[in-house]
Amino acid sequence: MFSLPKTTTIIEVGPRDGLQNEARNVNTEDKLDFIRALQEAGLQEMELTSFVSPKWVPQMADARDIIAGVKRAGRQMVLTPNERGITSALEAGADAIAVFVGVSNSFNEKNINKTTAQSMEALKPLIEKVKRDGVFVRACISTAFHCPFEGKVDPRDTVELCRQFVDWGVDELSVADTIGLADPQESHELFSRLKEQFPDVLIAAHFHDTRRMALANAYAALLAGVDRFDASAGGLGGCPFAPGATGNVATEDLVHMFHHMGVDTGVDLEKLYEAISLIEPHVSNPLQTGMYTLYKNRK
Repeated sequence: MFSLPKTTTIIEVGPRDGLQNEARNVNTEDKLDFIRALQEAGLQEMELTSFVSPKWVPQMADARDIIAGVKRAGRQMVLTPNERGITSALEAGADAIAVFVGVSNSFNEKNINKTTAQSMEALKPLIEKVKRDGVFVRACISTAFHCPFEGKVDPRDTVELCRQFVDWGVDELSVADTIGLADPQESHELFSRLKEQFPDVLIAAHFHDTRRMALANAYAALLAGVDRFDASAGGLGGCPFAPGATGNVATEDLVHMFHHMGVDTGVDLEKLYEAISLIEPHVSNPLQTGMYTLYKNRK
């Protein structure tokens, strides 16, 4: 019988993945207050921001100010889509970056105007260079299960893309159900294969809650041996280049489930609720995840 891990790590993606598609402009100081409160709640690994063109993702235009204003606690990552983004991030003081590629060619072309193969060709020398300089590199694997344009993705293609990143020396693979169509069986099968083939690389599971399957998929990944999970406080999120993608799995719901199962995350739920309450007034829609709604009803 499979033994559950005693601990898991939550990588908080709310400040980046959660806010990138937010229609209302969230000012820098409010973002920093949110980040500080998340750190105070015990979230020591986080995606802070993106060094992307403000023309395409205006919410991330203050990336340099976010890096300058945040307290360095644990591993704080920034998303960097290309050489310019990587250079800007490192110049701003980042020491951990995330790159991303879609397994699906159509998704990749819609996102960054390159095929998957073209993206990988461009990323290879950049990753090898920053790894020589000691930078932590996370590879975000988008559309690992399903694509909004091509349908179901062959898991062999996902594994092969991951293998290329591993061969180049990345530290972590964040494998994403970008549009939230995966089911627990698909989750268990893919993550079991990834854990078996890449035992020496950090592997994180990243689920969106489009069909309210994110918690079930996270549990299936946990049973497959995954002990690192991306999540977004308040369930914030949605990819601007993935039609149908809703919010990420809510950090508070994931933490509650793990704690109820006896799996420690190091996160203080009450402080996490307080962090969510700081950002809620600044986003377009009320945050109504399961555990946060219970918290609000308690007050």
